Amino acid sequence: MKPVKVGICGLGTVGSGTFNVLKRNEKEISRRAGRVIRVEEIGARRENSNCDTKGIQTTSDILAVAMNPEIDIVVELIGGYEKALELVLTAIEHGKHVVTANKALIAEHGNEIFEAAQRKNVMVAFEASVAGGIPIVKAIREGLAANSINWLAGIINGTGNFILTEMRDKGRSFDEVLAEAQELGYAEADPTFDVEGIDAAHKLTILASLAYGVPLQFSKAYTEGISKITTDDVNYAEELGYRIKHLGISRRTEEGIELRVHPTLIPEKRLIANVDGVMNAVVVDADAVGPTLYYGAGAGSEPTASAVIADLVDVVRTMTADRDNRVPHLAFQPTRLSDTPILPMEQVKTAYYLRMSAVDHPGVLAEVTRILADQGVSIDSILQKSTHKNLVPVIILTHQVQEKQMNSAIQQIEALSDISGDVTRIRVEQLDAN
Repeated sequence: MKPVKVGICGLGTVGSGTFNVLKRNEKEISRRAGRVIRVEEIGARRENSNCDTKGIQTTSDILAVAMNPEIDIVVELIGGYEKALELVLTAIEHGKHVVTANKALIAEHGNEIFEAAQRKNVMVAFEASVAGGIPIVKAIREGLAANSINWLAGIINGTGNFILTEMRDKGRSFDEVLAEAQELGYAEADPTFDVEGIDAAHKLTILASLAYGVPLQFSKAYTEGISKITTDDVNYAEELGYRIKHLGISRRTEEGIELRVHPTLIPEKRLIANVDGVMNAVVVDADAVGPTLYYGAGAGSEPTASAVIADLVDVVRTMTADRDNRVPHLAFQPTRLSDTPILPMEQVKTAYYLRMSAVDHPGVLAEVTRILADQGVSIDSILQKSTHKNLVPVIILTHQVQEKQMNSAIQQIEALSDISGDVTRIRVEQLDAN
């Protein structure tokens, strides 16, 4: 049978890993796909010494790869937005199937891309865009197809997880660990996307669309980073039986769909609370199967290549099927996507960890608890730490309440003359199956 010819655009970390795994495991991959998968052309600005591309046609013009009539599937691994979007749309227009690892591209332009692919009867596969080598896209789109999904939560950025793990295990500061993460290559020189939750929000947007059958809506995702988390917060959380993780959380409610990324206290006994270092994990709770956990390497050359090539195999297996008989891009048929709204963050209900510095004299705590009570906030527990200073740290865990009520309470507490500085707020999730 005629080989399937592939054009790889981008020969960086993931591109070189994809090329090397395809070459090393060619026989096994072909056995699974039913046809030989051959790299016909590589589009890259520069060579990569980590892979031997001798004998492969190369070009610095990636759009030429997308227009090459010999190529069946274009693999987009250049990253970024504008050029990647142009490449993908050009490939689709020329009748090529597309495989991509670009979460930002899918989260922000996926609706446009999938519509174009539907018109041209080609596939766009994106397993590697979320959680690296963990097959979470396939799990939700196919493995859990019988279920109505209730909620999902994930550690889907390894950089943030590495930082919080080091802060907990070694008592190091955020800034110190971030500098090391940059030295190790876990974080970019500009770490904003990682530590402020933007990278995780891209991935969560994709997962939520797959889970609930709604269009991609990255602009409505709430994001909050970890740069304000202190070692004190990490230690107090441990004392209360919790761990702090930077989670992406999406939950289906009667009012709409929650879509939020923020630091979160979760009980230390939960499996996901024990996912450390640069590893990723996603918990999905569904009505028939209950909670399931997916764990593994969320980044890296060959782990991500594993997901890219799995998509290649899927595309090859279904190349002869028409668009209405393939697994839909977002798990549900395009005409059956739901218009369920994404909830504004102020309407989300969750429990809270609050830390504040209070003047050490009678009546201050009573005033704080009165404000909370007036806003309908029920207190779960209070931890007051004695110090030799005039200011004492007060830690309060609350029961669930709507975010807008907590916003009002915090604003009033910070206005008290006996409260110094800002109130630190971290949301609390139990992540149980109920």
